[in-house]
Amino acid sequence: MQRGWKFSFHVSVVVASIIYIYFSTVFIYIDHWFGLWTSPGLLNAFVFTFLTAMCVYTYARAVFTDPGRIPSSFIPDVEDADNPIHEIKRKGGDLRYCQKCALHKPPRAHHCRVCNRCVLRMVLLVGSLTIDSPKDDEENESFFRTFYVISGLLLLPLSIALSFFWSWHVYLVLQNKTTIEYHEGVRAMWLAEKGGFLYSHPYNLGAYENLISVLGPNILCWVCPTADHIGSGLRFRTGVDKQAAT
Repeated sequence: MQRGWKFSFHVSVVVASIIYIYFSTVFIYIDHWFGLWTSPGLLNAFVFTFLTAMCVYTYARAVFTDPGRIPSSFIPDVEDADNPIHEIKRKGGDLRYCQKCALHKPPRAHHCRVCNRCVLRMVLLVGSLTIDSPKDDEENESFFRTFYVISGLLLLPLSIALSFFWSWHVYLVLQNKTTIEYHEGVRAMWLAEKGGFLYSHPYNLGAYENLISVLGPNILCWVCPTADHIGSGLRFRTGVDKQAAT
């Protein structure tokens, strides 16, 4: 199911960043260092174009793929022996219920203000370029020097931010957590330690099984993961299930 088109400032910034990085890398850096139409230049341009295309494709899938919704018929069964874990409200201890959607919330589901509905397993979602080259070498060097400084000022903080988010999400995948579950887990860990207990994330199955649950069982598909292995999104395997299986 595909989402309808709607303008998003954040998506526009990401798209503009991708376009800027691609064209500046191919038509400025690669062309200046190797010569765009030389063998090294074409090879580097091809590799970078392929990586950019993969980036655009995966980002487009993330933007336009519908995140799913809770079935209107869903009602948690507290007596279901195959589903021993049920999430409850912090206050009152009742089963989680969304007043806006008028639906019970399955495990790991949260209400999204952007989609205006509860989302299953919610996580906190060209033509040519022509540059007129200066006429002499001195102006040419000055042009590239200025462009390098501007690019450095733009790309350095962007690279640091992307490296941080990449490392952060690798950690979340290895722990089988969403960003919301991480923040909730910090509080749960504090409360458990305060009461003299040990807290364990219920969906943590071990690093390898966590990777499988997120990226799929086929390692060859990890570079381009699909969602065929996720299931209904109403129930997820837990550490209790893993212990029972052994």
